[in-house]
Amino acid sequence: MSAHAARVALVELERLLQTDASALRLTLPSGFAEACEAYVGHLLQANARLNLTRIVEPLDVGRLHLLDALSALPLLDTLGPRRALDLGSGGGVPGIILALARPAVTWTLVDSARKKADAMRGFVEALGLENVAIVAERAEILGRDPAHRERYDLVAARACAALPVLAEYALPLLGVGGALVAWKGPLADDELRAGHRAAAALGAADPEVHPSGFGALGDHRFVLVRKERPTPERYPRCPGEPARRPLA
Repeated sequence: MSAHAARVALVELERLLQTDASALRLTLPSGFAEACEAYVGHLLQANARLNLTRIVEPLDVGRLHLLDALSALPLLDTLGPRRALDLGSGGGVPGIILALARPAVTWTLVDSARKKADAMRGFVEALGLENVAIVAERAEILGRDPAHRERYDLVAARACAALPVLAEYALPLLGVGGALVAWKGPLADDELRAGHRAAAALGAADPEVHPSGFGALGDHRFVLVRKERPTPERYPRCPGEPARRPLA
């Protein structure tokens, strides 16, 4: 059943790419479709046991997982990261999809839930992905770990947290010149203003809002936050504090 659903999801992605993103389709590497289909099969099979995603209908998987992840590629290609981190990766969206699409980028996929991290580790092994590492840890812990603090060129985050909270999770992980790319739906003015204030406190420029560029994704958009200077040592605060008391 999961294999059939994965095939349907890939057919839907190919349809969407042909009608809404033909240029993007040409940038995908050889073998991407087959590897992506295999990933979706693994995700849906594991989801029956582990509840990794609420999006399981094949057409929705094609649009809201696969196309939604790939829609960031024009922005990511402009940024040109070598080391990237996917924060709150869950079942591997968008990190595994982007790792398949851009195999030259080294990805670290992070989720605080060990069962999700273990599932992603199984997907990565099954797919033979050599450019992906899995970490089961909270962002606040990683942000103070010398092995991760200010080590990344890009942090990706999809449906992770409100912008001021996400800024405190992500910006300590970025080196100066790196960028946070956050997947967002409708964005309230209050959240954006709070994100501006948090970004300034954490060493970043004002957040920029970019459309997804794909009509099939409706009001999905990206918030780009560029890091301009080192994050003060007091950030991130202890686990749970950014969400309890957002900086803004």
